[in-house]
Amino acid sequence: MAEGFDVVDLIRAKRDGGELSDEQIDWVVDAYTRSVVADEQMSSLAMAILLRGMEFREISRWTDAMIRTGGRLDFSSLGVPTADKHSTGGVGDKITLPLAPLVAACGVAVPQLSGRGLGHTGGTLDKLGAIPGWRASLSFDEVLSQLGSVGAVICAPTSSLAPADQKLYALRDVTGTVESIPLIASSIMCKKIAEGTGALVLDVKVGSGAFMKNVADARSLAATMVELGTAAGVRTVACLTDMSTPLGLTAGNALEVRESVEVLAGGGPADVISLTVTLAREMLSAAGVDGVDPADALLDGRAMDVWRRMIVAQGGDPSAALPVAPETESVLAPSSGVLVKLDAYAVGVAAWRLGAGRARKEDPVSASAGVEIHAKQGAEVRAGQPLLTLHAEDPSRFARAMDALVGAIEIAPAGSRPESKLVLDRIG
Repeated sequence: MAEGFDVVDLIRAKRDGGELSDEQIDWVVDAYTRSVVADEQMSSLAMAILLRGMEFREISRWTDAMIRTGGRLDFSSLGVPTADKHSTGGVGDKITLPLAPLVAACGVAVPQLSGRGLGHTGGTLDKLGAIPGWRASLSFDEVLSQLGSVGAVICAPTSSLAPADQKLYALRDVTGTVESIPLIASSIMCKKIAEGTGALVLDVKVGSGAFMKNVADARSLAATMVELGTAAGVRTVACLTDMSTPLGLTAGNALEVRESVEVLAGGGPADVISLTVTLAREMLSAAGVDGVDPADALLDGRAMDVWRRMIVAQGGDPSAALPVAPETESVLAPSSGVLVKLDAYAVGVAAWRLGAGRARKEDPVSASAGVEIHAKQGAEVRAGQPLLTLHAEDPSRFARAMDALVGAIEIAPAGSRPESKLVLDRIG
């Protein structure tokens, strides 16, 4: 069968700053999914899109074409509102773990389709994978059943959901085109729209540990995704949140699960609690649920009850001991004063090199590896006190992790106080 277009013409058009027609976009996404368009050709088109950008019409059509390569989920039979959250990725970002059961405890079903980590950013599924017996892969019927009985599920997307995106994402990762705002926006939103949730809250990270390094780029990405979701009938809002320093006191899989359970038990770091409650309120509002304060459900144990049922429903044992690394090494404060910098990207790379992350999607990760943080920005520290503890299965990993931390820590004279604001902006 003759193809409708020649992909080289599309590459040239976008390379020269032109717009792709709806018909061209429909064809190239479908043809790439069918392997008619080769990887090297699609990588050239992706690079042209990164360099030349896309108009919103193109992004919207590209997103819709990605959705149409697979199926859609439908949760209307649940009889309760649904809401989901997506984070663009950061260091120590374990928010999904306490957030999903917290929102479910407040009467909104949470179908949270999550991913695995890559590079310096952690993945929700890798974190939960540290829990003995827990499984990430569920059928749609299992997801629907668990939402009805528990109210929350955190699992991997099914292979039938936007398969074009799964193929293109893997290509972008190895061709230097991950940072394209049109392709990031369409990649995230095609899955979230196909997922069938009624409301969506986007946590768009900004700073050294995020893909978006500055507020202007983050705001552009957030606005594009909000417009895509709204046009598709999904109530969508976005919060721009700081990722210049790690969230919480841990970066690593089992370490972050342990910290999340502390939050669900009414404790945990103040920044993790604050962002969890803030995003929960946004999700409840977007789902049309008023008069419920998620802070109460965090303190009275209802969120913890949902967490335990959610883990059990997916084969996990919420009471089982989490993996502990056999090797540790401390990073000490070089001087006394106020900690004014603890760079998120450097900590993320250190955790990755310790074994908590992966360079390629097929790489294994260590459940116990990571970084434990003993002092946050703004804290007074003394020379020689531990600032970080590195956790690893193999002590040979410590040297390269230490290398990643060179220049990551800055201590100023006592009296200095860095400005800190967790939520930088809101769109939608």
